[in-house]
Amino acid sequence: MEHTANKNISRFPVPELETLPDDIRERIEAVQEKSGFIPNVFLALAHRPDEFRAFFAYHDALMEKPGNLTKAEREMIVVATSSANECQYCVIAHGAILRVRAKNPLIADQVATNYRKADITDRQKAMLDFAMKVSRNAQQVEESDFDALKAHGFSEDDIWDISGISAFFGMSNRIANVSNMRPNEEFYSFGR
Repeated sequence: MEHTANKNISRFPVPELETLPDDIRERIEAVQEKSGFIPNVFLALAHRPDEFRAFFAYHDALMEKPGNLTKAEREMIVVATSSANECQYCVIAHGAILRVRAKNPLIADQVATNYRKADITDRQKAMLDFAMKVSRNAQQVEESDFDALKAHGFSEDDIWDISGISAFFGMSNRIANVSNMRPNEEFYSFGR
């Protein structure tokens, strides 16, 4: 198997770290210090600084906020919808994060393959059913979808978060696919 280090990170230009605006370089260096490597998404998006800032601001607003959805559940949404969108980068990268946050080495593969058969709760399956509907057929969302989620204890804010994560990663999946963004090899061993 050829190592991803020998492949391009993206089909678009990838700037050198030292050429980036200070705020972007500092953010990337902080991620590198925390994780031990630079996830390719940071480098792939860095060639468009304004979009980089907007992307990660919205990402953080959705994924790092407190609320009734756990960080692992937020990652489940990303993995399930990214799998449906055939986004290799996001399934592998967020699958790694899901394994760590759920403290479960099997969960990411189960959710990516078929969340309906995964070892998750009925509440989480309802959450992913809705996320998938938003991802694939948002125009068909109706009041009965909200009622089903509320029956599992989700609030209006939770439903907004599920929708936002699904929609945001639909965009992210498309960018990653078009740019042929390559997942870092480091992700494969996370949480295993």
